[in-house]
Amino acid sequence: MKPGNIKNYFFYLTKDQREAVGLLSIGTFLEYFDLMLYVHMAVLLNELFFPKTDPFTASLITAFSFCSTYLLRPFGALIFGYIGDYIGRKAVVILTTLMMAVSCIIVASLPTYAQIGITASWIITLCRVVQGMAATAEVRGAELYLTESSKPPVQYPMVALITVFSALGTSAAIGVAAIFTNNTFNEITSWRAAFLVGAGIALVGTIARTSLKEADEFANKRNKLKEQLKENKVAWSDLNEEFMKQKSSYLISIAYFLIQCARPPCFYFIYIYCSDVLKRDFGYTAHEVISQNFWVSVIDLLGLLLLAYLSYIIHPFKILKAKFYLFFASMLSFPVVINYTQDASYILIFQCLAALFVFDHIPASPIFYKYFPVFRRFTYTSFLSAVAKLATYFITAFGLVYTTEYFGYWGIFVILVPVGIGFFVSVSYFQKLENQQTLPAYQE
Repeated sequence: MKPGNIKNYFFYLTKDQREAVGLLSIGTFLEYFDLMLYVHMAVLLNELFFPKTDPFTASLITAFSFCSTYLLRPFGALIFGYIGDYIGRKAVVILTTLMMAVSCIIVASLPTYAQIGITASWIITLCRVVQGMAATAEVRGAELYLTESSKPPVQYPMVALITVFSALGTSAAIGVAAIFTNNTFNEITSWRAAFLVGAGIALVGTIARTSLKEADEFANKRNKLKEQLKENKVAWSDLNEEFMKQKSSYLISIAYFLIQCARPPCFYFIYIYCSDVLKRDFGYTAHEVISQNFWVSVIDLLGLLLLAYLSYIIHPFKILKAKFYLFFASMLSFPVVINYTQDASYILIFQCLAALFVFDHIPASPIFYKYFPVFRRFTYTSFLSAVAKLATYFITAFGLVYTTEYFGYWGIFVILVPVGIGFFVSVSYFQKLENQQTLPAYQE
């Protein structure tokens, strides 16, 4: 297939590849619908599950409820990473979908703070932690599965589709949140129905994913090793332990970590920080904030679809650097414009620009994955990503409360600038490796 025929690339995939793309994409959609439903209804649900406080403390509670999904992600990354590397990618995507379904059922039936007090706050936080662990492992498993089941250049749009469907799940969640926070609905009961629907669909997705076959690269490499060991009368368990101890280069790990730090402050700015500004400075209601975020998510989704298309005809590293430049070019005027206008429509414009040009690892993730050993790939990339997101989201969420208190709207750059520098240097490092075709010895 020649570059430029991307509209037909899906039909050049094998039956198993098409089935994998379908099941994994739909599963990712469901995972992110369930995960983001709370995030984008937080303006309502935080009032139901946490005590009422002053505006500054409310901002801290918003930061805490958002960051709670990342608290145990590093721990979850080690658990699911081990399962993914030792048992297989398929097991992870099935297990995490089931976890998401169960947590949604608990949230849907949980009494509010007014009914059971602080117990409600702790239970909802625990459910958010479980959802965060499940979502990060599910997406990683899906991306690795497709990475190891395909080759460039088709590989890039295939893996990017996972992010596209996560954005679609986010848009659906915001759309449902907008509907259920409308005054014409009973706020106390309608959101519960949304979580129950998400749980039911996730259960169906769990069953459907059992028909997946194991990822080709992972399965082939494992089977090949088993055959060689059998010929040489060596036990698989002995050698498997040796392979499970393979380590990645420190520079590669640091570079990947810094790249994973990029998206959290951008996401937080788009959906959480700007929502807080709209409520605090422009008097928006919860329904108005969520409705505006829905249209931003649609722009985000369209931008990801364009990236998936472009990744087949333009090298992913060129796309990453272009997004980086465009993001900062569009964001530099944000503090100036917002300080000198009372028009909330400018917030929407900056949200959309940030969503379109957000700098992160998409669509180059398959390139990054290949620099990690196959039998440690899930653990390494999951753990590094989880730690990066935990650290960056906490710094961003709580840091912005204080940096904006002292520096106003310019406070966002206290976080964005160092994260951006780390991202750019790290992408350049991987680009140098690609140009030199310098794969680690265990990947050659």
